[in-house]
Amino acid sequence: MKAHMRARRGAGLKAALLLGLAGALAGCAEDGHLRGFVTDSPDGKTYLAIVDDHDGCPILVDGRKWTAPTGRAREIAPGEHSIECYGGEIRFVIPAGVVFNFDYWGP
Repeated sequence: MKAHMRARRGAGLKAALLLGLAGALAGCAEDGHLRGFVTDSPDGKTYLAIVDDHDGCPILVDGRKWTAPTGRAREIAPGEHSIECYGGEIRFVIPAGVVFNFDYWGP
């Protein structure tokens, strides 16, 4: 096989792998939210539910102790927020009029 044909085949394989990886990553954040997922708000207000409490970690949201039980939604202002656990802080954005279900502590 000629060198230019091997190079073209290699480029096609790389493109297919990149497309597959992009599809897999998109599937991880179907609704575009890395830190969680959104569900419909029952009344059009904005809510936050901590679905994963990071094994019982004492959670702070915007610097205040989060007292709602795991999975229970509590009203919150839309926009950027911070969540802390064991000193590590994560920033995320909650859209208006949804229940934001926080479930991902990873990088």
